[in-house]
Amino acid sequence: MAGSWRARAQAGGMLLALLGWVSSCVTTFVPLWKSLNLDLNELEVWTMGLWQVCIAREEGAVECRAHGSFLALPPELRVSRLLMCLSNGLGLLGCLLAAPGLEGWRACEDKPGLKRRLLLAGGAAFGTAGMATLAPVSWVAYNTVLDFWDNTVPDIVPRWEFGEATFLGWFAGAFLAAGGLLLACSARSTRTATPPAPTCRQPPATRGPAGDHHPHPKNTDLVI
Repeated sequence: MAGSWRARAQAGGMLLALLGWVSSCVTTFVPLWKSLNLDLNELEVWTMGLWQVCIAREEGAVECRAHGSFLALPPELRVSRLLMCLSNGLGLLGCLLAAPGLEGWRACEDKPGLKRRLLLAGGAAFGTAGMATLAPVSWVAYNTVLDFWDNTVPDIVPRWEFGEATFLGWFAGAFLAAGGLLLACSARSTRTATPPAPTCRQPPATRGPAGDHHPHPKNTDLVI
């Protein structure tokens, strides 16, 4: 029963972690972190990501332009670049570490301690990757909310809003953290009870006719 529970927990954790890692990689590179609709020209929709800004027009044409300089970016975008790349690398490391530690994986079958340590390390890598995804996405979303409700900016100035990548990043971070937690919990060692050593028994004593215990007779020489 415990073995089947661990196998299901490991399979579920690995699936969640992989889904979160792929979603985190998509979030890193799509230019959909922020969205902007211009009141003067409703036929254009501006979107911004960590690497470029795109303009989508009504006729279907999309024009993208990379950010000019890394140092010219706002602090949240610079830190988000680094953290998202770190998250993608940690997710890949978690896959490489956790896969050999799964119960269905034939590698290291004769070394259960090593498999447990690999699974723990993979779960920790996935959990750290989840935190590295949630932090920049939440920071960018927080600054977007502050800029949207900034009273010092005139109302005629268009405001940036949440893009689709913001919600995808939140889901990715949650999946990575949940998958890493499941893998780490399923890696706990199971102690098997050692059967007690058999006790030495002495042969039963013979009973006499009156029910008294008599020891076994010893061989004695008869003297005639």
